[in-house]
Formats: sequence, C-alpha cells, structure tokens
Amino acid sequence: MKTRILVAAAGLPLLLAVVLILPSVATAILVAAMCILAVHELLIGAGFCKHVRIFAYSSCMALAVCIWSWLELPRTLGMIAVLVYLCALFGEMLAAHTELSLKTVCAAIFSAVVIPYLLGALIRLRVMENGKFFIIAAFVLTMIPDSGAYFAGRAFGKRKLCPVISPHKTVEGAVGGVICTVICMVLYGVIMQLAFDFKVNYLLCVVYGVLGAGASILGDLTFSVIKRQAGIKDYGNLLPGHGGILDRFDSTTVVAPLVEALILTIPFAVK
Repeated sequence: MKTRILVAAAGLPLLLAVVLILPSVATAILVAAMCILAVHELLIGAGFCKHVRIFAYSSCMALAVCIWSWLELPRTLGMIAVLVYLCALFGEMLAAHTELSLKTVCAAIFSAVVIPYLLGALIRLRVMENGKFFIIAAFVLTMIPDSGAYFAGRAFGKRKLCPVISPHKTVEGAVGGVICTVICMVLYGVIMQLAFDFKVNYLLCVVYGVLGAGASILGDLTFSVIKRQAGIKDYGNLLPGHGGILDRFDSTTVVAPLVEALILTIPFAVK
C-alpha cells in the first residue's frame, strides 16, 4: 500500500501537469503511449496473441485512433483506417488459419480499436473548448470512486459485491464510492463556479457523480474478468503497486467516453 500511495503521489501531479499546462498535443502523446502499452499488455502480457506482426499492426492502429481523436479528423478517415487494419488482420488469419483463431483476432481488435477509442475520449475532451476543466471531471469520476470504495469498504464492508471476480469489493464499499464521488463532483462544481466563473448545474453534478461511479465500477470489474480469463494477476508491472496501464486506467476506459457523451449532451457547467 505504501508503494501504491507513493507512486500515485508522484504520478498524479505529473499527469495533471501534462493535461493542464502543456498543449493538447502532450495529452495526445501521453494517451497514445498508454494505448500502445495497453496493446502490449493485453496481447503479449495477457497471452492473447504473441504474433509479432499483429502486435505491430495493432500498435499502429492504436496510434492512428489517437491521432484521429486529437486532430478531430472526419469519421470517414477513421473508417478507412479501421478497414485497412481489419484487412491486415484477415490476411494474417488466412495465411495462418491453423494457428490464428477468431479469439486472437477479436482480442487484437479490442486492444487496437476499442480501448484506444475509449481512452481517446481523454484527448477529445482536452481539445474541446474549456476542455481542461472537463478532463479533470473525468479524472474525478475515475479516481474518487475507487478511493471512496476502498475506505468505505474497509470501514463498513460486509457483503461481497462480486466475490468471484473481485473478492475484496463490497456492496457497502460501492455505495460509499458513489457517495464520495457525488460529494467531490459537487465540490468541483463549486470550484469551477467560484474560481473560474462557470455556470454550474449542481443537479447534473449529482447525476455525473452517480453515473461516473457506476461506470468506474463497471470498467474495473470488466478488466478484472479479462484478467481472470487470461489467468494473470496484473496486466503489467510498469506502475509499482498498481500494475500495468490497464490495471490503473481500467475504469477510465468507461468513464472518459461517458463524460464525453454527457458533456456533448447535458454539460454540467458552461461559461
């Protein structure tokens, strides 16, 4: 736990500096690096596919998705890139049909298209008008549920939430995580209004908190299921005490696109 806290204390300020101080291209580069590492963790580390060329194709595709998100390119270009990638995968599958299974190809698509698109929401949030504030909301909705659930579970946890998937999670912890997230989201709204002159809808802050906490739990449990099926404890060891990129940012894969969708439809703050 000490190592986990120290890594978080060192990494969080660096992460905030990249997304808040540096130009949006820095966020794009950071997320692209995370996505390429995620491809490696899922295909190579988790053992779904150790095919060198498929790993190379998937890494290039992940990078392309991040570039598409940053430059806000037309949907047509994204569709063409995905089509080229799929043709490359199908070609490899035809050439080695006795070795490459559909499961392997699907794992590659998930790692190279789905995960980068979901994490790429951080880039798309950052390039929005006032995007710095919205990307912080995504981090609040990602990090607070986990921390709140941990401490609430330690204090009050009795009933297991998903004992087979994640034996340490409890119903009481999940409820505590939701409550903490709502409180922190409302407080963040207060800061945005008082310090940065935003018009904040506090009812929507509550909605964001509830939905964000639920999405965070969903992302966490989903990637825990993948680990169980792959027979691994962690996706990697890049972040001591946390594991790999997918261990630390599993919740973000669901929360970030949720925040993007909510900001585009019912923004909790406007200026």
